[in-house]
Amino acid sequence: MVETAEYDVIRKDGSFEIRRYHEMLMAEVDQTRGSGFNTLFQYISGKNKAKPKIAMTSPVMTSEKIAMTSPVMSTASKMGFMVPSEYTMETVPEPSNPRVTIVKIPERFVATVRFKGFAWKNEVKKQTKLLLDWLHKENIETKGSVFLMQYNPPFVPGFLRRNEMGIEIIYNE
Repeated sequence: MVETAEYDVIRKDGSFEIRRYHEMLMAEVDQTRGSGFNTLFQYISGKNKAKPKIAMTSPVMTSEKIAMTSPVMSTASKMGFMVPSEYTMETVPEPSNPRVTIVKIPERFVATVRFKGFAWKNEVKKQTKLLLDWLHKENIETKGSVFLMQYNPPFVPGFLRRNEMGIEIIYNE
């Protein structure tokens, strides 16, 4: 079974959710110089300084370069895997590739919209607009950039695939 990022659903409205994500570690790579998937896959496959293999987790998260009306704190295109919860900053294998960084993501609130199928560019754009329009209607302030979360391996058929668009929000319970 693949470990998934832990969160609590705070509010649900159809395919939209507001979640409280628990603190987590992410292995990230900047994709401005090409795809980050292979670089991250090599890292978890044992091409790191300590050499152990690291279990695959879900979702794979990719930041999106999408123009927004609210302030954008980061426009970098990054891809990341959640590091399994058994690791801490002190015990996670150190990357041997300088493009891979380990970052601690603090507990945060994230608004999401879930969709099935393949995460083609047009679908990502459509779902991003739906999410941002919903947040605007609900008067919920965003923080940072929209990101794509993909939960399935590449061989899973489109109708069974789980994808989500997410964005960190400022949420007062």
